[in-house]
Amino acid sequence: MATQERMASVDALWFHMETPANLMMITVVLGFEGRLDFERLRTLVITRLLERYPRFRQRVVLGRLGAPHWEDAEDFDLDAHLVRLQVPAPGDRAAQEALVSQWMSTPLERSRPLWQVHVLEGAEGGDVLLARLHHCISDGIALARVLLTLTDGEGGQAVAPEPVWERPRSSPEAGLGRWVRGALAVAGTARTVFRKGAELAAEPILAGDLMRQGALGAAALGKLMVIPPDPRTPLRGTLGPQKRAAWSTPISLERVKLAGQALGGTVNDVLLAVLSGALRRYLMARDVPPEDMHALVPVNLRPLDEPVPRELGNRFGVVFLRLPLHAETPRRRLREVARRMAAVKKSPEAVVTFSALELLGYTPAPLERMVVDVVGSKASLVATNVPGPRQPVSLAGVRLRELTFWVPQAAQLGVGVSLFSYAGQVTVGVAADVLRVPDPRVLIQDFHDELEALMGEAATAVEA
Repeated sequence: MATQERMASVDALWFHMETPANLMMITVVLGFEGRLDFERLRTLVITRLLERYPRFRQRVVLGRLGAPHWEDAEDFDLDAHLVRLQVPAPGDRAAQEALVSQWMSTPLERSRPLWQVHVLEGAEGGDVLLARLHHCISDGIALARVLLTLTDGEGGQAVAPEPVWERPRSSPEAGLGRWVRGALAVAGTARTVFRKGAELAAEPILAGDLMRQGALGAAALGKLMVIPPDPRTPLRGTLGPQKRAAWSTPISLERVKLAGQALGGTVNDVLLAVLSGALRRYLMARDVPPEDMHALVPVNLRPLDEPVPRELGNRFGVVFLRLPLHAETPRRRLREVARRMAAVKKSPEAVVTFSALELLGYTPAPLERMVVDVVGSKASLVATNVPGPRQPVSLAGVRLRELTFWVPQAAQLGVGVSLFSYAGQVTVGVAADVLRVPDPRVLIQDFHDELEALMGEAATAVEA
């Protein structure tokens, strides 16, 4: 009988959260400048993924009491996880998005390890790699980094990851004791969390001073619980099983920086202000009053300067960022985002939510879903903001052109927006339930229009 390892509580939470209307998959799309050598890619997956991270060769099985465990898949077949697909003619962006949307709406096969990589051949401009990975394996930021270990930098130099630290086998100790030790371990990363070096966000949304007194953490948790539900808009409501995805052409990061310098805000502030304006445009076009709404923002609790995760699993918290849709001009929205971001950075909210999620993972699945749904009612979308490689990279000898990814829209949220930087550019991606945002390309266009409006105000400010 295969050896089993009990799944960590916070990972089990994401395993139990899956429903037909909200698959707990992280979806990654990588666009390349040419055709990928499939056999060379296959070798890279074996040597850089399967051999380094045994989790990708393990399936999930349920124990006698329903608790999920990891178990080696003795019948593991790579051909079931690395597959080639043809993009329907004419292979343009619309055809690519339709194929990605189809697979984003398709659950992973639970009898096998919970991941799959598709090589989409025949795409305009070059092959596209579509990766689908279950959230119980790890969080989105970690999995994006893991996938990037398949790539090589300039000169063909492979990424050299640090040795993988295997998660210790679980013991029958009390859940609360494990949670306390986990919270202390997170607090121990406090100083490294603040290290800079990310091109996308010189001042990213991070956890604030994780070493603050426990009273501040309790106050933050209390504040979260009393946040009123977000206003009813087309973004919120009943969900269905069909999702749609769209992503932008890459946007110059230098333009975004210049706007921030002219108007007073970080790159991160500018992008979130533009997102606020795009949502405002979207709602006003549908005769919906643009009230402020919350974005649920995942916050990385691993060191930013750790190039490759030492272990898999979920190590992130979340913060509720109130987006200023009420502000009438791009400049006012930027000013308000910067002010609210400053408050978020001083809060221990992210670590509090991580600890709460870990503790919640020990409770029965129905209670987990109920609590997460209550928390989710206080937001309207999930927004991720992740820095990628500053320099171009290649996979199997083919240069990576663009990259975007989405985390699951848990807790009955139906819209996810991702901002991913790579080689001096940022790509905006929108994934949405078709009952909430039938055509996510509209939101992408609204983002472009809002960015141009903000750039216009920045030019005026420079001339003045």
